Amino acid sequence: MNERTKEGLIVVVTGLSGSGKSSALKSLEDHGFLAIDNLPVLLLPVLLTLRKQSGDFIRLAVGMDARESDLVRHHAKVFQEAREMGYELKLLFLEAADQILVKRFSETRRAHPLAPDGGLVSAIGMERERLAPLRRESDLIVDTSDLTAPGLRELVLKRLLDSGERRSLSVEVLSFGFKNGLPPEADLIMDVRFLPNPFYVARLRHLDGRDRDVNDYVMSFSESRDFLNKLHDLVLFLLPLYQNSGKSYLTIAVGCTGGQHRSVAIAVQLWERMKEDYRGSLVLRHRDVV
Repeated sequence: MNERTKEGLIVVVTGLSGSGKSSALKSLEDHGFLAIDNLPVLLLPVLLTLRKQSGDFIRLAVGMDARESDLVRHHAKVFQEAREMGYELKLLFLEAADQILVKRFSETRRAHPLAPDGGLVSAIGMERERLAPLRRESDLIVDTSDLTAPGLRELVLKRLLDSGERRSLSVEVLSFGFKNGLPPEADLIMDVRFLPNPFYVARLRHLDGRDRDVNDYVMSFSESRDFLNKLHDLVLFLLPLYQNSGKSYLTIAVGCTGGQHRSVAIAVQLWERMKEDYRGSLVLRHRDVV
């Protein structure tokens, strides 16, 4: 980090109403930014002064747009002041074709902020003209006409953030029992009820998959070892794909009948293997162990 940007990174998200500013802000928030929408431009230095007292490097994403009349008049001075305080400031400008914006407002049935009583097309033109100075000064201009929300998310993160600044995918390995219902937070569900069940072994019934005897029993079968190998390979294949798509959290759920033996043992084994391969946040949780 150079001396000029030692205090933090600020991304100002601006542009036309209906172009995806809220989605862009949310994607930055999911990657560790403090996100504030519709911040009056003159309050930015005040906020930075207060935040500076913490002494920590901060990442701040702020939404500013034509709803605020002071933005165009004061943005240059305020942004320069932030840079002089030691912050790196990047300006992201989002736009879309007029017909796309009209369609989006029609679908959501929201009023344009510059035309609460109608006149949508003229309001879009007025907003383009009003924000033209910010567009000229932007570090990144994105036309969202043909972008989906995930596509916008991926583009913003790739173009605005260095690879070292991007937050890694948070992964949870979760064991559960089907008899207690599917976990609603699960992204991937693996059913291991095909494995031999320790419940029917008297000396193991009162234990759970965290116990060495249960774990050794489950893993003594070739189908358990083969399944674990293939599951581990699948997860390693999927993790970078999910992260590149902009996903922030991934829950891998492993289920058996009661959530006591087989699912717990496999979840523990998968988590142990992933600790060796994955450097991001990794959590192990057993939902139904009693």
